Amino acid sequence: MTTPTSTSAGEGTRSVIVVGAGPTGLLLAGDLAEAGLSVTLLEKRPDRISNLSRAFVLHARSLEQLDARGLADELEAVGRRLGRLQLFGRLTLDLSALPSRYRHVLVLPQYEVEKALHRRAVKAGVDFRHDTAVTGLTQDADGVTVEVRAADGRPGRLRAAYVVGADGMRSTVREAVGLPFPGRSVIRSVALADVRLAEPPQAPLTVGAVGEAFAFLAPFGDGYHRVICWRRDRQVPDDAPVDLEEVRETTRLALGSDFGMHDARWMSRFHSDERQAPAYRAGRVFLAGDAAHVHTPAGGQGMNTGLQDAANLGWKLAQVLGGHAPEALLDTYQAERHPVGRAVLRSSGGIVRLAMAKRPWTRAVRTALATLLTTAGPVRRVAVGQVTGIGHKYAAPRGAHRLVGARIPDVALAGGGRLYEALRGGRFVLIAPWAHEVGPDRAGRLTAQRWASDRRTVLLVRPDGYAAWAADAADRAEVETALATHVG
Repeated sequence: MTTPTSTSAGEGTRSVIVVGAGPTGLLLAGDLAEAGLSVTLLEKRPDRISNLSRAFVLHARSLEQLDARGLADELEAVGRRLGRLQLFGRLTLDLSALPSRYRHVLVLPQYEVEKALHRRAVKAGVDFRHDTAVTGLTQDADGVTVEVRAADGRPGRLRAAYVVGADGMRSTVREAVGLPFPGRSVIRSVALADVRLAEPPQAPLTVGAVGEAFAFLAPFGDGYHRVICWRRDRQVPDDAPVDLEEVRETTRLALGSDFGMHDARWMSRFHSDERQAPAYRAGRVFLAGDAAHVHTPAGGQGMNTGLQDAANLGWKLAQVLGGHAPEALLDTYQAERHPVGRAVLRSSGGIVRLAMAKRPWTRAVRTALATLLTTAGPVRRVAVGQVTGIGHKYAAPRGAHRLVGARIPDVALAGGGRLYEALRGGRFVLIAPWAHEVGPDRAGRLTAQRWASDRRTVLLVRPDGYAAWAADAADRAEVETALATHVG
């Protein structure tokens, strides 16, 4: 598909260009299009879903976000549930007590997530431009002009009110706006392979580290397994060839068996970085997902963090471009998501460093931590909340109700409904002990519900499932003031 020379990506002030058709870009584009915005999604790859992905886990918070988009059930049907997440050795996280509808991780390849999000984005009316590379951009007070090049080399130009770079670690958008990406490589020369196994392991995910070697196995569901493995004593450049015997040997060292690997259909090598952009916004340009932060794959938090970025940014762009909120609302994307990205870098980095512990004192720390997570409830809850995304809370204004900024679980509503069904369509949800009539000026952006219980709290939930406002006792005038402030 070629990209025509053009000066418009949609309806002027109500248009957004999203760059990158991975999970982050697809979820964001779908959200914006469902909100009635004109959305163009640029992707340099051809129009197909790649199976060369590294992500294999959906955590509870991501499943909640997908539930709010009507996609969780179909993904649950094709994935495998895992009630415990093994990080390494004896260090496992029991997820059975999660305060969520999803008390597990869902093991499935990233391409299954992409297929569901792609289908939703197409249905919502996103304008896909595949085989289209971004070559530069400029912005002014009214919008952003994006320079593109089609597969045949033909240049083009697109314009929109805002641009979001969800184009990965080597983000062209990030480079075009001059944002640095400080950090360093943590693990070099990681080997990847897609193989068949004569004797597949029983567990959906298999991970282990012994001495100088680490290995991870996950099923694709089509008879192949993805193998990720690394040896401390074999550090070669990323472009060095990988052969199946190297993958077998490293896996045997780390896991005690190579499970009869054969028929490799693809092999490669990469390095794992820890990097984060100091700012997720530069004027009318935003970064999300791996374009904003990358970290080690430990804990399976990469794709999940990007999905949360998209869920946070989408409704804010929709509110501003719809004329329902001031432009300053967009600044809260940086304020809320940058600390989460920093926390994920720290937690995933800590996991991988403990997994590869070599010195006696670091191994002792690893053993102590495994024991602590098993026996100390508060510590375990914090760790589980961090890895699954359930525990993240956004900062609230001074004097705000204790719920403001907190993720709201899937509470039951009067009439047999539940919160994450009510959130579908990118709406705010007001939950009160009485019936509240939604006026025509907020129709489609707000739904009013009542508690299934006798709870007296009045709660306004943002489209991303976090509390915007709450009060233990409020009259209708106070509720109307809150709605005017947050819903517009």
